[in-house]
Amino acid sequence: MTDAVTRAAEVLKDHRDSIDRLDAILVYTLGERFKHTQAVGKLKAEHDLPPSDPNREAKQIARLEDLAKRADLDPEFAKKFLNFVIAEVIQHHKKHQS
Repeated sequence: MTDAVTRAAEVLKDHRDSIDRLDAILVYTLGERFKHTQAVGKLKAEHDLPPSDPNREAKQIARLEDLAKRADLDPEFAKKFLNFVIAEVIQHHKKHQS
């Protein structure tokens, strides 16, 4: 291999190592987030509150879109991601209501 190809392979490995670390951070962060949303779901069930809070969800989406812009991340992607997470949380909350 040429020096340039060897260097490119090293840089690629470094990027992939960073991606792997960030993926782990994302998974553990989501795990922590869902611990809290599970607690919220139980609290809502105990007090007969609805599993969904559209006002809170709208505020969170707007907040995440703003954070995405500041992080140089596509706000539409951030919105889709949060909508996915919110839908999962609502399903968990509905299970607690049963």
